[in-house]
Amino acid sequence: MSGIVSSNGVKVARGVVAGAIAGAAASFAMDRFQAAVSALSSDDDGAQAEPATEKAADAVAERVTGREVADEDKPLAGQAVHYALGIGLGVLYGIAAEFRPAVTAGYGSAFGLGTATVLDEGVVPAVGLGQAPWQASASSNLYSYASHLVFGGTAELVRRQVAGTLRT
Repeated sequence: MSGIVSSNGVKVARGVVAGAIAGAAASFAMDRFQAAVSALSSDDDGAQAEPATEKAADAVAERVTGREVADEDKPLAGQAVHYALGIGLGVLYGIAAEFRPAVTAGYGSAFGLGTATVLDEGVVPAVGLGQAPWQASASSNLYSYASHLVFGGTAELVRRQVAGTLRT
């Protein structure tokens, strides 16, 4: 076997490792971006709304334990959902990038925009965790897309570095 050609198993393994690390780093970058934007924002409307990640954590906890997450634990539970989803998406992205490098288009921006569109604009409202895009403000939708561009760009930057290291 040549050092240049990788078996499908090696590609999957490299995609999983690189994608998991990239997803965690991208989730962190997105979280820090959102914290910075929130600190600069004078809009208090969003401060009252429970984040979709906390609502999701409540839904999971209710199914598993029969009870919602305690109020003091909701921020941590929401972060756990955020990171678990980010890592899962990173793994899928990492595997896809190994087999179809075109998914990395725009240095991860296509991944970020696709994630925002499918999740924030589609799945989140469909399962009752947030507003439909046409019910939300333009600034809320822009915030979502900007956050996911940070997520996608960071995911690709980290994935590319880790996958490159694993190839050597």
